[in-house]
Formats: sequence, C-alpha cells, structure tokens
Amino acid sequence: MDSRPKKFFIDGPAGKLETVLAEPDIDHPRGIAVIAHPHPLYGGTMNNKVVYTLFKTLLELGFIAVKFNFRGVEQSEGNRYSGNDNGTGEIEDVLAVVETTGNQFSSAFNESPPLMLVGFSFGGAIQAYAAQRLRPQKLIMVAPSVERLNVPPIAHPGARQDMEPITDILIIHGDQDDVVPLKTVLAWAAPQELPVVVVPGAEHFFHDRLHILKRIVQDSCRP
Repeated sequence: MDSRPKKFFIDGPAGKLETVLAEPDIDHPRGIAVIAHPHPLYGGTMNNKVVYTLFKTLLELGFIAVKFNFRGVEQSEGNRYSGNDNGTGEIEDVLAVVETTGNQFSSAFNESPPLMLVGFSFGGAIQAYAAQRLRPQKLIMVAPSVERLNVPPIAHPGARQDMEPITDILIIHGDQDDVVPLKTVLAWAAPQELPVVVVPGAEHFFHDRLHILKRIVQDSCRP
C-alpha cells in the first residue's frame, strides 16, 4: 500500500475542499483520523506544523490520516471564516470531509470506520462541536480555543443529559500559551472532570516541543 500523501478535492457545502490523505502501510487500518487546522484569519492552514505533526503521528499509528483546508483557505472554495466567529460553516466542512472519507473507505472495515476527530487551536474547538454530531471514538484537542468559540460541555458531568457522552477525550496544552491561555481550557475542562495534559515550556505552536506532543499522542493512541 502506498502511504504517500495524496491530494484531492471533496465536495463541501460551500464548494470544493482541498484535502490531503495518507493510508498506513498495513492491511487493516485502525480507523480514520480527520485533523482540523488553526484559525484561517491568522494564517491557519492544513500545512501548519502542529497539524503536520498530528497527521504524521496518526498515520504512523495505523490510521488513515486526513487533513484539509477550511472553506476559502488556499485552494478550498467558498468564503473564509465567517465574521460572527462561531465557526458554523467550518463545522459543516468537517462533516463533509468525514462523510466523504468514511464512504470512500467503508469497504475496508466490517462496519462504519472508527472515527477520530483531531484539531489544533481553532480547529480543536471546531472538532469539539463536530464531535457532538458525529460521536467519534476519540477526540484530540491541542490548545483548543474553547472559550472564544463558546464550546459547550461535551462530557458528563456538565453535558446535556440527553446527549451521549464522548468518553475518550485527550486535551493537550502548553503552560506558556499566550494565544489560548491555559486557564481558559482548565476552566472549561474542570466542570466536566476532564484531565488536561500540560506541556511545560510549550507556547501555542509548541516550538521545540513538537516531539513531546507526538509522544503524548502516541502514548494515548497505542493499540
């Protein structure tokens, strides 16, 4: 199997979405991991180094790794991030990517492909919203901007009682993050009794700490 990344376009709700996908060099992939990038208005794209690290790590762990550009970013069609700052359109982009890739690889799995949603910064908050609709097997959020996007609780206790809880959630944050302050993520996670893995010395983009980020994801996602 060719594990080299392949670029293609997915039909999204606002036009074509530029997408890159790589399959692990194994007979039976563990599932599909869809990775969302940082805020488009601040230069966020799927080529961000944190996104790249997550993509490569999950591919090495045996997942079909998928990253894409939100609407209006680089070669993705549509208008860039809406001014109301709630990410509604970008959530719909995630749903389109998940549906298309899930259908593409459905024959490789006995039932629906196991899904992992992964996101960095703005992308982490978007994936938290998407997770409420997609019910992934695992959700990974790196420095998620949960306060800015007003992400509601997604785990019990705290989540709506009529909502099935997401049981496997990994949150990773740097203690020197001045873009998404650690205290905002702790304040969001504490009422839900969600642990946060804090990386000492790491700022928002994990400069010189990407190897630690990779190791945390590896330890959390090993078979």
